[in-house]
Amino acid sequence: MILNPPTGLHMLDWDMLARLSSAAVLGLLLGVDRELRDMPAGMRTHGLICFSAAFVTVAALALYYQMGGLESNIDPLRVIEGTAAFTGIIAAGLIVVNKGEVKHLTTAAHVWLATVIGIACGAGLWPLVAFGAIVAVIMLTLLGVFEKRVLRQFRAERAPDDKIEDRAETPSPQIKKGRDIP
Repeated sequence: MILNPPTGLHMLDWDMLARLSSAAVLGLLLGVDRELRDMPAGMRTHGLICFSAAFVTVAALALYYQMGGLESNIDPLRVIEGTAAFTGIIAAGLIVVNKGEVKHLTTAAHVWLATVIGIACGAGLWPLVAFGAIVAVIMLTLLGVFEKRVLRQFRAERAPDDKIEDRAETPSPQIKKGRDIP
């Protein structure tokens, strides 16, 4: 069997460590929101997913360049695509539909986001990583606060009116003539 030449430990460099450690730290930070809300897929899950995505990306890119880069017919994007697809399967498994109510959809999207940020960390796309992390924090934390304080109050104020309208539109049960109802 012919294998690619091994990479020695002396090849461990600061760039690779920065890519992997930033993915681990950002994944943990992304999981804090889910952890504080006592939702599935908390800090450890997000940290592992983000780190794993970065790890796969770094490994795919390193193998690509080790095998000849542009001169080879290896496509590192297939590995990244597989990572993203697999995470989609994990995220879909988090979604629960119960009596018409969808639960954990935000957590599933959050897991997907952790994967994408991990891929960007692994690829060393630092401006993309920074922008993605900032947008994630804004959307998950600040919009969460907005939802709790503003939207819930708005919904609570509208709720009594909605219930009256719902009762008016609900047809009353009709009794059929000619039958004895016990």
